[in-house]
Amino acid sequence: MNLDRNKASIVEAVDAGLLAGAVTLVWQRDAVLQVNELGYRDVDARLPMQRDTIFRIASMTKPATVAAAMSLIEEGRLSLDDRVSTWLPELSDMQVLVDPLGPLDRTVPAERHITVDDLMTHRSGLAYMFSVLGPISDAYRKLPTRQDQDRWLSELSALPLVHQPGERLTYSHATDVLGIALSRIEGKPLSQVLDERILGPLGMSDTGFSVGAGGRRRAATMYQLDRDCSLRDDVMGPAPIVDPPFCTGGAGLWSTVDDYLRFARMLLDDGTLDGVRVLSRRSVELMRTDRLTDEQKRYDFLGSPFWVGRGFGLNLSVVTDPARSRQLFGPGGLGTFSWPGAYGTWWQADPSADLILIYLIQNLPNMNVDAAAAVAGNTSLAKLQTAQPRFVRRTYEALER
Repeated sequence: MNLDRNKASIVEAVDAGLLAGAVTLVWQRDAVLQVNELGYRDVDARLPMQRDTIFRIASMTKPATVAAAMSLIEEGRLSLDDRVSTWLPELSDMQVLVDPLGPLDRTVPAERHITVDDLMTHRSGLAYMFSVLGPISDAYRKLPTRQDQDRWLSELSALPLVHQPGERLTYSHATDVLGIALSRIEGKPLSQVLDERILGPLGMSDTGFSVGAGGRRRAATMYQLDRDCSLRDDVMGPAPIVDPPFCTGGAGLWSTVDDYLRFARMLLDDGTLDGVRVLSRRSVELMRTDRLTDEQKRYDFLGSPFWVGRGFGLNLSVVTDPARSRQLFGPGGLGTFSWPGAYGTWWQADPSADLILIYLIQNLPNMNVDAAAAVAGNTSLAKLQTAQPRFVRRTYEALER
């Protein structure tokens, strides 16, 4: 078995100056088969990508926050059917837009309360600025996360929902809201909740909402491509040494390829890792089981037909028809699950092959234009969108020989 060909598309992008660098990993049947350290974590300083490079993993944070919530559900502290206003009274009396593209003052009352399940499946009616259009998009754009979580939630709750709770899936700040609920239930910052319930038990010592002084030296610089296809490095500040005032459960974590492998392995092994049970088999089963209705799958996801051959569990996409899914998203057997990040970080776990793939880069997309591509784990420029799919396809081809 020779996996070397799977890095060719990434090397081509790096050599062309379109990508600073990447770290990828292939794990199968209790063994790491390959780690690629390609290009640079900082181009100007000529600092190479390394296995322990720390990345902003954006929405790959979401499954970790959901996992922490599931551990609380196991203790009977909350349930999927609970109304979130029990802990977040700011969300008690929500209004819903009459027209998703219309003025913010044309609303009707929500027909029911938002539930924990709604938050975990993005069916709450909340949104992101890039997942909606019109005045509500502008309102979300003005919502700053650089403030404490209570003030942020107060401002969020003043905005109308884009549809009735439970009606359909709209990608959103729902997992940030879930993180605030966990923080209030436990009476401690979300960072501590995740440390105690997920990151600590899994030994994910390089994962958190900040990287510390030592970690900053290992953090990958965020890049963005200019219109002339040159890399800019002035698009995001340095890695934080201390936790921010608002630890966002939807996008705030930093991690490494080996740390996230431990999280993915736990989910693949029904809640255990190295003999330590972190979640119950039932909790993991719920996370990995499609919960969308056929009607909800008819809606595009961020303008893309994302639900072809796949569904959505508790913030994990799930392959339900491998043949149909493969046509759009590449190989992955029945039950393959994943959820990527907007800066190009991507992973999937395939139970049918006992296989985990991880692909980490730092590329800031234009979320107004390329939101679907970014969330799918690709980069924002068409020339780069083939690098990650080719890595996946060539890995499967090598393993299947």
